[in-house]
Amino acid sequence: MTASHLPTPTTPVRTRFAPSPTGYLHVGGARTALFSWAFARHFGGTFVLRIEDTDVERSTPEAVQAILDGMSWLNLQHDEGPYYQMQRMERYSEVLAKMLADGTAYHCYCSTDEVEAMRERQRAAGEKPRYDGTWRPESGKTLPTIPVDRKPVIRFKNPLDGEVSWNDVVKGTITISNRELDDLVIARPDGTPTYNFCVAVDDSDMQITHVIRGDDHVNNTPRQINILNALGAPLPFYGHVPMILGTDGQKLSKRRDAVSVMDYLGKGFLPEALLNYLARLGWSHGDDEVFSMEQMVSWFDLSHLSGSAAQFNPEKLAWLNNHYIKAADNQRLADLIRADMEKLDAQFEGAPALAAVIALLKERTNTTVELAQSAMLFYRQPAPDAALVSQHITDAIKPALQEFTQACATVEWNKAAISVMMKETLAKHSLKMPQLAMPLRLLLTGQLQTPSIDAVIELFGREVVLARLAKA
Repeated sequence: MTASHLPTPTTPVRTRFAPSPTGYLHVGGARTALFSWAFARHFGGTFVLRIEDTDVERSTPEAVQAILDGMSWLNLQHDEGPYYQMQRMERYSEVLAKMLADGTAYHCYCSTDEVEAMRERQRAAGEKPRYDGTWRPESGKTLPTIPVDRKPVIRFKNPLDGEVSWNDVVKGTITISNRELDDLVIARPDGTPTYNFCVAVDDSDMQITHVIRGDDHVNNTPRQINILNALGAPLPFYGHVPMILGTDGQKLSKRRDAVSVMDYLGKGFLPEALLNYLARLGWSHGDDEVFSMEQMVSWFDLSHLSGSAAQFNPEKLAWLNNHYIKAADNQRLADLIRADMEKLDAQFEGAPALAAVIALLKERTNTTVELAQSAMLFYRQPAPDAALVSQHITDAIKPALQEFTQACATVEWNKAAISVMMKETLAKHSLKMPQLAMPLRLLLTGQLQTPSIDAVIELFGREVVLARLAKA
């Protein structure tokens, strides 16, 4: 069996997304969640959300909420959870007690200083620094005297010989010698369990069948497999996807890149665009670039996950976002940008319907932020630059402007009729389109660049157009 020939699941698929709440939902985490969600959906399975919050010093309620908000915005709905590891302490204690009783774990009374000194000696001897098994119980071995008033850690009794091997669904067969692994601390002196132990217990209890995660977890996998074996639990399939690189070819950085999912909400991206883009960072379906999540679910399996790192391309994401903005319902977009426009002091009373304005403008915009800014030309009083007015509204143009203004009072108010009226005015005064269109843009919007002027005039409505031209 190779990474590209994973057997069709014979038991119900159960995947999980298990972020640590130490910050926002990262785009790399969102991609992992997407792959896990799509795989579960493809096989009619269960997608579990698990919050791995045992790092008490770094985990915060705000970070938990940021993860939940990000998952909600992306519409990656979980079927079970969220489970919180800090709410499972009783279960972990139960498993630890059983492992101690079974002899697959043991108490270690080495102090932090003693362990560090042990590692320093090993480094000085050119050896790999590791726990040397001082307190590991073995047949015929006499253990040291238990120190007074020192609480022990609990260590996992890792196999001394043999190897850990698994067929990674992305990377192929990976084999690690057990001699490379020391006896991992699985509970701290205060009894708090550690990361790899909790993950193994959770994956067992939650019957996870497929673990899809970043390749920064490859080194954790042999430890978790050995713990699962000690528990007598079935092993899930593992797939480790490569990291996402920034435009500079380096790992995504908070300083250089937008790495929080919610940053993209603030920057005006639609969730379906970000999902579509993230899906293509490490997975493919032929040459398809644009697809819905329904299509992705119908196509998704693990055989087309890439083993190569993907590079984040902001231009490609912007192109996709433009596609989804053009396809989006105009009223949905209006609801999305209205608050942004209110912050820009938009005057909606007496102005065109926002959905109609969006229909005119959305072809040209890559983000909803740009869309809100573009739409403002319909929702503020024009303040044309005096120099531009002098440049474009000359004595030669004023008669045509006056005639056009008079005709606006009676013309049938639609784009086609307004266009015909403009052409008739140009012909009568021997002018070219920019000579009339530029003054009209300035007087009606205060800008020289707008969409087609006849469409702009139609949207403003007869009353506004007549009032602004008369004022000028």
